[in-house]
Amino acid sequence: MATPGTTVTDGDNKLSWMLEDLTVPGVRFAVLLSEDGLRIAHVGAISLDDAERFAAAASGLRSLGKALSEFCGPANSVRQNMTEYDEGMIFITAAGEGALIGVSTMPDVDVSMVAHRMNELAVRVGRELGSLPRHRPGSDRA
Repeated sequence: MATPGTTVTDGDNKLSWMLEDLTVPGVRFAVLLSEDGLRIAHVGAISLDDAERFAAAASGLRSLGKALSEFCGPANSVRQNMTEYDEGMIFITAAGEGALIGVSTMPDVDVSMVAHRMNELAVRVGRELGSLPRHRPGSDRA
């Protein structure tokens, strides 16, 4: 498991640099994931296996948020999921087409600062993911 505030730089975590803005006091870890629950990158105190499990669970929580959106008025888009537990919070925010950012915090975190950083990062991540070259397996062309 990584230590708090560190970036895991294995070959499957090449995009972890995008999440560095979320390594602030009170944040345990951050995971960039696809809407269908696949881990793209992660930073902080979480192992690769746990980041993959977190990504799957965060995707499910996001889906539940979408299912409940009709009860908040006619607009049916979810801006951010926030779930509070005894020992911390989980935040999930959309980050471009088909991507999400999930963050786990400690209970004494500055909630407004984390939400603000996540929203700023979501815009940048969306632009970055949209501009990454697409590679087909077995091909050397984008």
